Amino acid sequence: MARVAVTGGSGKLGRACVRDLVEHGWEVVNLDRRPSPDHPDPFSFPYSQVDFTDYGQAVEALTRIDDRFDGFDALVHLAAVPAPGLQPNSAVFRNNMLTSYNVFAAARLAGIRNIVWASSETVLGLPFETPPPYLPVDEEYAPRPESTYSLVKTMEETMVDQFCRWDPELKATGLRFSNVMYVEDYAQFPSFEADPQLRRWNLWSYIDARDGALAVRRGLERAGTGKEVFTIASPDTVMSTPTAELVARHYPDLELKRPVEGHETLLSIDKARRVLGYDPKHSWRDHV
Repeated sequence: MARVAVTGGSGKLGRACVRDLVEHGWEVVNLDRRPSPDHPDPFSFPYSQVDFTDYGQAVEALTRIDDRFDGFDALVHLAAVPAPGLQPNSAVFRNNMLTSYNVFAAARLAGIRNIVWASSETVLGLPFETPPPYLPVDEEYAPRPESTYSLVKTMEETMVDQFCRWDPELKATGLRFSNVMYVEDYAQFPSFEADPQLRRWNLWSYIDARDGALAVRRGLERAGTGKEVFTIASPDTVMSTPTAELVARHYPDLELKRPVEGHETLLSIDKARRVLGYDPKHSWRDHV
């Protein structure tokens, strides 16, 4: 059984990832500042409290903490302030940038060469007050950070390029997650129809946490080495209005690189489907 460390395993996406990896045979250790709501007793599931802004703690967490665990075969890095605006920008920058550097540097020291980490849809230019270059958006154009949170995510992607250059055996898979949702979040989705501007900021996209977890597992299973980034979204939008109508109404002057059908997402998941075998199964339409 392979052992994987999940930083931020107590968070919204982290909990779904931990559940999915355990169900698929991984030995999982949750490394976070607080226990998971799924396992509030820190002794009921492999867990250690770690502050990843402290490099010494990061090194110890990814190598050995007493008899709790001893080394890892893979790493899923999700720990971060999870969105813009939750803290002052300087605090977001300090926490997220330092955390990611410490985690990647500690993983290198520990000899971990299979890493999946959470990048973000925000690197694509969210919120799209400045329109993207074309639709559907994909991984082919350079990041366009519009917030400090997104700036850090962009810098993380650049940093990982260098870690992979330093170690040609390293495989690092960056997942540009859309807005993570649980089933209980779907009750609000029908209200978006009254004002499409409410969700225009990310092209009306989302990701079911269970499909986000699937993408993480597929990233761990990816063949090859080096860095690859993938946009990870649900296959549909949050809207009942067909996607082509949304484009015509809100982005009439943008190039449409290919036709979009039905309620198809405008955050292209074509690369993830092709390279990772990412095949999302969950839609809000099945629950509302």
